[in-house]
Amino acid sequence: MTLDQSLLFGLFALVFVMLIWGRWRYDLIAFSALVIALLLGLVPTSDAFSGFGHPATVIIALVLVVSRGLLNSGAIQIITQRLIQDGRTVGTHIALMSGVGAILSAFMNNVAALALLMPVDLEAAKKQKRAPGKTLMPLAFATILGGMLTMIGTPPNIIIASYRETVSGSPFSMFDFSPVGLACAVIGIAFVAFGGWKLVPTGSDSKNSAEDLLDVEGYTVELYVPGNASVIEKTVGSLYEEADNFDVLILGLVRNGKRFPGFSENQTIRAADIIIVEATADNADKFRGEVNLEFFGEKVAKNEPTGGMSLLEVVVPVDSRIEGRSAIQLRLRARRGISLLGISRQGRRLTTRVRHTKIEAGDILLLIGPADILTDVANWLGCHALAKRGLQITQHRKAWLAVGIFAAAITTASLGMVYLATALAAVVVLYAVLDIVPLRTVYDNIEWPVIILLGSMLPLGKALEQSGGTALIATQIVSLTEGMHAAIVLTALMVVVMTLSDVLNNTATAVIGAPIAVDVAGKLGVSSDPFLMAVAVAASCAFLTPIGHKNNTLIMGPGGYSFGDYWRMGLPLELLVVAVAIPTILFVWPL
Repeated sequence: MTLDQSLLFGLFALVFVMLIWGRWRYDLIAFSALVIALLLGLVPTSDAFSGFGHPATVIIALVLVVSRGLLNSGAIQIITQRLIQDGRTVGTHIALMSGVGAILSAFMNNVAALALLMPVDLEAAKKQKRAPGKTLMPLAFATILGGMLTMIGTPPNIIIASYRETVSGSPFSMFDFSPVGLACAVIGIAFVAFGGWKLVPTGSDSKNSAEDLLDVEGYTVELYVPGNASVIEKTVGSLYEEADNFDVLILGLVRNGKRFPGFSENQTIRAADIIIVEATADNADKFRGEVNLEFFGEKVAKNEPTGGMSLLEVVVPVDSRIEGRSAIQLRLRARRGISLLGISRQGRRLTTRVRHTKIEAGDILLLIGPADILTDVANWLGCHALAKRGLQITQHRKAWLAVGIFAAAITTASLGMVYLATALAAVVVLYAVLDIVPLRTVYDNIEWPVIILLGSMLPLGKALEQSGGTALIATQIVSLTEGMHAAIVLTALMVVVMTLSDVLNNTATAVIGAPIAVDVAGKLGVSSDPFLMAVAVAASCAFLTPIGHKNNTLIMGPGGYSFGDYWRMGLPLELLVVAVAIPTILFVWPL
């Protein structure tokens, strides 16, 4: 092993450890690794930032903007608004929602597809008086499976297609992924709909009843004591009986920015104090009205001229603007005119004040602000509303125009008339000109952490390949499977990549797996196409943990899931995907 290989392997090992640890954001980790590689001379200066101009990076950014345009136009909501019907069995409901989710994920970002369908699923659970934890995990898994249907459905497919162009001069086309992706999606959705959902621990039912969906031990909410409040000069403990009537738990008292120790039951309440409670959104609001308190920030927001007040519940995905930051750090009230009222975090009680608490992925936030800006601010934060979207969005006059533009771009790209990146860029330009995606929000819709990650990892992956590092890994895989049929080696590679994807970002997994796949195929003297397809499928299928895929993280709070709930349905699903994908790959892409 050469010095460069040793240094690169050590650097990648460090990246993997840091990604698994999760203490820092993966884009920062990847970019730092790139800088280290440049300083050590492992990546040539000429290739330093080549990843940011790579076709895969550009296509992923464009797909994200196009996805937002399809959502903004209301095109997708026209379909989803008809999904909620009474009387369906759980299996039938899951099959329908999963099928729609898979189809949407094939042509738009699968995180966006889940964010769109999740409120629909929650509304259906409420109508059916059913725990949403039964159906959210199958829906999330289905949107992940659906992303494998086309080249633009998921980042690993885009990366694999671009890498094939690098090694063979011709990329995979839009629908080259469809035969294998369709087989995995159909079998996978059939599994989760007609039995797999029963493997989700029943304990999640108790965490999220249909009538009290977001009561994962409730929100931690701050209630402000105005000067005319009837509770002034009373003790905190004197409010316990009234609080019990509304299922509200009083946690403590804050005065002059400092929280009293314990529950503060003997403290006398004064004007401008803040009473910290734990309750559902509705119960906190009822209690607030009964004892003449105000939501913290409500008075300031009322002075805004933009419209009536409204509450909005949102879930925080990975890489949102607010993740890892507090409302104070974002200056949410001063800059955007809305306030963070409460946080629900998997039943854990907060030890810091709401506005000072750093937000984590999977948290559910309770926001208050003028009704006509609340949704826009939630989008700016990168959060997804849990309330069902209004029908006025689905009746937007530009819906079919947006669909027509997108369909024309996909058709021309699929026929080879226009390069895919060019076609998607034209869609973005037209969406901006037609105000389907307002020009001021175009950049807000791009997941910059993903772009930074990919732009950083691509030069590192290229350096590992050029140093002979990937060939060394391939040699070890071939050596360990010596004498076995190429199909066995293909299966082994797929299992290894799938395991990595469960703990690492799927984009990073695809970047590393692609050159290894080509090197393994070269040493076996067979076509590299089936090996690249195996890496594409394996990198996309992360079902064992909530950190394996953003969709898994997104449902954690609303579904009331714990870290160990995912593998129960995820493990048999991954085994099923391997069992279906390998023979399908070998049939469609023979060795």
